[in-house]
Amino acid sequence: MDGNQSRTLSRQQAFNTSPVAKKLTRLATRASADYGMIGSGDRVMVCLSGGKDSYTLLDVLLTLREHAPFEFELIAVNLDQKQPGFPADVLPGYLQALAVPYRIEVQDTYRVVKRLVPEGKTMCSLCSRLRRGVLYRVARELGATRIALGHHRDDILTTLLLNMFFCSKMKAMPPKLVSDDGSNVVIRPLYYCREKDIAAYARVRAFPIIPCSLCGSQENMQRKIVKDMLQTWERQHPGRLDNMLRALQNVAPTHLADAGLFDFAGLATRTAAFPGGDTAFDPQPLPAARPAREPVPCEGVEETLADG
Repeated sequence: MDGNQSRTLSRQQAFNTSPVAKKLTRLATRASADYGMIGSGDRVMVCLSGGKDSYTLLDVLLTLREHAPFEFELIAVNLDQKQPGFPADVLPGYLQALAVPYRIEVQDTYRVVKRLVPEGKTMCSLCSRLRRGVLYRVARELGATRIALGHHRDDILTTLLLNMFFCSKMKAMPPKLVSDDGSNVVIRPLYYCREKDIAAYARVRAFPIIPCSLCGSQENMQRKIVKDMLQTWERQHPGRLDNMLRALQNVAPTHLADAGLFDFAGLATRTAAFPGGDTAFDPQPLPAARPAREPVPCEGVEETLADG
């Protein structure tokens, strides 16, 4: 298969022949199972922006629906924010070709954001809040039981660091959440997926990408700076980002400092063993067998931290 052929594969061809397509589907299936994302009879509203992540999300969910042992519905929704130059015909044509039910919701949030956000300031926060409010309303109107977003592993970790650096919060994007009014369940099936795998799949499928002229036009955003830092780590220390994601699934409240999560004030010595109590070292895997005269290196905390 030459390069030109690989760039024009259909969804089914990509799944049958592309290792990255099968990898993304496998990881999304695992995320759905781990967090109870989709069940029998669910009506899943897939938020489609025209970017590589949301196109990939829709493809993955279509494949999951074909192979799932239960039935669920998919409906694609795009919010046309009336950005200048937005090609309004691209997504309807694309979704009609896939025979996917869809709704295009038109709301001029572009002018609202441009009017309220001073020049040079980050638009993402306000834009996201406006978009979220519209999508929650549309989900209720459609009777959707799930709202699927295209955030992936790199988005989750970028958000974690942004919250730590600028909001003093240990907070990321969860794989599944309920809206504050309790009426919507949001899921992120690409939670375990790496952005570079999504980008590779997008090249194989040659998605009709629609650039964003709001957030996507701001090159000096802290999100972009933090994302570049994470990508540098990944190049220099492969596996570090996967470890960071696993850390979000392996939280020890006794070894953080949030008095709302753990009763530090009430801590005292006791005669019985204390689950979660301090140990000198976390358990380490045993080293492989070595020749009798070869020293075994220290497996202490300092070495682990230094290696990153």
